[in-house]
Amino acid sequence: MQRLLSTGTLVGLLIATAAAFAITERLKLVKSPISATKVLVATFSPAHGEARIRIKLRHSDRVTVLVLAGSRQPVRTLIADELLPRGPSVLRWNGKDDLGSVAKQGTYFFEVHFARQRRTILLPNAIRLDTTPPKRPKAKPNRPAFSPDGDHQADTVSIRYSLSEPAHVVAYLGTTRIVRTRSSKQRYHFEWNGKVAFRLLPPGSYRLRVYAVDLAGNRSAPVEVRVRLRYIALALHRLSAPAGATFHVVVSTDAKRYRWQLGARHGIAHGATLKLRAPASPGTYRLTVTEHGHTDRAVMLVR
Repeated sequence: MQRLLSTGTLVGLLIATAAAFAITERLKLVKSPISATKVLVATFSPAHGEARIRIKLRHSDRVTVLVLAGSRQPVRTLIADELLPRGPSVLRWNGKDDLGSVAKQGTYFFEVHFARQRRTILLPNAIRLDTTPPKRPKAKPNRPAFSPDGDHQADTVSIRYSLSEPAHVVAYLGTTRIVRTRSSKQRYHFEWNGKVAFRLLPPGSYRLRVYAVDLAGNRSAPVEVRVRLRYIALALHRLSAPAGATFHVVVSTDAKRYRWQLGARHGIAHGATLKLRAPASPGTYRLTVTEHGHTDRAVMLVR
């Protein structure tokens, strides 16, 4: 009798095991209610945007969507037993919990429960809530002055920068944004051609304010970068020399050649020092230097 009981018990265990195996295998064959997911915004700051994940449902169903902290604790109910249609839907979270307060910085997940199918799916796509702005960037120009005159000599200034984390860089002149980098490299540079709203600025000194904007949209405090925009300029704008004497005047330009005119005489010069002979007759004359359409002038008194 004991042997028969043992045999019966063994058979029962085998049947139960086979049934459990069959159920497990059948569950493996059931497709997930979600056929595809795509993170549209994975890292965000509540002050500047929202998290967005697009899901595609195989069938319409009544769903409940929860936001879970990294410890899998519920933080926010995004959808409570609502009917979602078959096909794509976008799940959005503004970073706040069920009490309306901003959630703590960290990693979060979306959990979707399907009422009709009695299934719960934890989306594998992690969402990063970031509320900390980057540190102030370090930035400096590759040259103190540049000349956007189209002669291919220092036509732009390159601002080299380093950041505390991956971020984009934006630069402002006054209230106008002149640059926003596409790259988020921590060490890189951007070029400025001396234009604002497609208009070339006049010569002078300018102060750029450079910010780092991280991938969540948080903006750092600015760093100020000073640059000087020049074309061609005479070091002195009032000159004096004896009649017929040789004189020198410093010319600030990066052009290889430039034109000059003094009274009725004119010519082409190069270099930082313009050497000329004063007119033979005493009087007041005008010295003009020109390169690529840009001009500077000085008044010359010949004694």
